Amino acid sequence: MSAPATTHADAGHHEPSKFHFYIQVAMILAVVTGIEVVLIYLPLAKWVVVTALLTLSAGKFLAVIFYFMHLRWDKVFCTILFFIGLVLAGFTLWALLHLFGAQASIPLTATAGLLLF
Repeated sequence: MSAPATTHADAGHHEPSKFHFYIQVAMILAVVTGIEVVLIYLPLAKWVVVTALLTLSAGKFLAVIFYFMHLRWDKVFCTILFFIGLVLAGFTLWALLHLFGAQASIPLTATAGLLLF
């Protein structure tokens, strides 16, 4: 027995629309990236540029994880697990930056070093 045959029209009916959808999302992401690059060179206040860059980058991040990583169509449990890992990674990064930041790199004075021995 052979598997049921599908016609050419049935096999290709859904794929081009998915392909075009992903191309459209990629083009939107490319335009947002271009806006980010232009935004750096505009004579705006630093806080405006940083806020705009953070907002645009967060939007791009969400678009990538929800569409290209298919998180939008996964179960909610998988989405929750992803964001729990993301929050844990963010707190780990924050802790490491504070642990090994600029204050930790200041050398001890000669008298403070003698007290350790």
